[in-house]
Amino acid sequence: MSESHAPHPADPTRPDPRRTPHGEAGAGAPPGSRLPHTPEYRFAVQALRGLRQDLVEDAGAYRPLPPAKGGRRRMRWLPGRLRSRMVWARHAVVVAAALIVLLIGYATGTTPYGGADALGVLDGLVPMAAVLLTLIRPVAAFWVSLASSPVLCVLVTGWGGASDAPWLPGGFAGHLVVLTVVALRTGPRAAGWMWALTAVYGVLGSVVLDQGMGSDAPAMLVVSAVVLLCVAVRHIRRAAQQEVTAERHVSAAERSRRTLLEERTTIARELHDVVAHHMSVVAIQAEAAPYRVENPPPELTQAFSTIRENAVAALTELRRLLGVVRAEDYQAPDAPQPTLADLDTLLANVREAGLDVTKTVTGAVRELPPGVELSAYRFVQEALSNVLRHAPGARASVEIGHVLGGLGLRIVNGPATEPAKPSHGAGHGVTGMRERVTMLGGEMTAGPTADGGYEVAAFLPVEPVHEAGGAPVAATGSGAGMGTATGMGTGKSVGLVKDAGATKDLGTVRRPGPGPGTGTGAEGEPA
Repeated sequence: MSESHAPHPADPTRPDPRRTPHGEAGAGAPPGSRLPHTPEYRFAVQALRGLRQDLVEDAGAYRPLPPAKGGRRRMRWLPGRLRSRMVWARHAVVVAAALIVLLIGYATGTTPYGGADALGVLDGLVPMAAVLLTLIRPVAAFWVSLASSPVLCVLVTGWGGASDAPWLPGGFAGHLVVLTVVALRTGPRAAGWMWALTAVYGVLGSVVLDQGMGSDAPAMLVVSAVVLLCVAVRHIRRAAQQEVTAERHVSAAERSRRTLLEERTTIARELHDVVAHHMSVVAIQAEAAPYRVENPPPELTQAFSTIRENAVAALTELRRLLGVVRAEDYQAPDAPQPTLADLDTLLANVREAGLDVTKTVTGAVRELPPGVELSAYRFVQEALSNVLRHAPGARASVEIGHVLGGLGLRIVNGPATEPAKPSHGAGHGVTGMRERVTMLGGEMTAGPTADGGYEVAAFLPVEPVHEAGGAPVAATGSGAGMGTATGMGTGKSVGLVKDAGATKDLGTVRRPGPGPGTGTGAEGEPA
């Protein structure tokens, strides 16, 4: 009895000759099973799909050539009226090329080809029409140029009567122009397909039409290959430049976002001590308050106990927050955070660095909240650093205005007298300054001045401090305005009126102001 070599259906370890290594059906497989797709097959399918998309589906697409972008900037040396028309320079070049093709076809159409003169002129008219068609339907222009070449060759010269088939002189020049323009307007893949189809027609036309009298197909293929290669290189370089530009924009946006986050983290670290101090005072006062009252009611004791517990809990959360925002290499400052009282030391250091700076203070100087003092100091510090970095040799002035509604800051510098060194952090300092001002609910302006300098101004709102009797410490009816680069700014004017022993706020209004300073309010009288 002979042993059967058929695969055992119950043994999964034995190979099935009907299955291929890739799991597809092989010999003996049921009908309708697909064979595996080889890499060559997939490449051919993708190539044909690209041909269909580039030269078949888009054959009738209406794509008018748009005006050139940036043509005026590149032609600044031309007169104004001519420079404004340079956006149509590409259209003019295509029209000029079409006229040259017409002249070539007309000049050769009357030579002894054996055809009538009228048919000979077609060698210039039809290629010229194909060139002009590239302005609105580029892919259709290629098909018109390619399909008209054998027709013109047969009509003008007769079958096999041309010594330069498969392209007549006008068709040769016109097809080169069409290939160039269409390749510029589409892309490298479409250019490759156009050259391949041109090569196929050139080979077939040389065999069928010239009949041994000589062919211009080799010249067409060599010249068109060089031209299309140059166009493809141009497309590749432009795509690379666009990619680099996009990467730069993304990097710049990421840098700005990272700088903003770092600035916010720095502000949070700096203000932690300020907030923690106030919360500590609240906790201590809440704990000591019941002992200041003789026989306090239980409700009052419970209320102060709740205040203290919430203050201690807030302090704990603040410490956790600081641990989150603190950098790994962060070290707590040994000295207290700076205030406006430390500005003189800052200005002295700046003067030693070579900056001629002056300080002007207007209004009644008073104690401000620690957060406002710190932010104002950092604002002036960053503004002077920008002057040193971007306007070396310039003179600067720092103006500080104490008003009832807040604090005004204005730093102005003149034009630079020395060339500034390139800086990679352009704009990041202003971002941090604006972040600090916004955090306090203030307003900020920044921009160049008329004399070529730069000015930054900010208004930091501060609630007026009241005495025990309820009257404001500062005189009422005062106002101030922060100037901008044009001398007009936004300030605050506050009016208070005393009515039956109670002080009422008439409201806060905006008004333009010439700069830091104090003035009389629109309404109001001393409280």
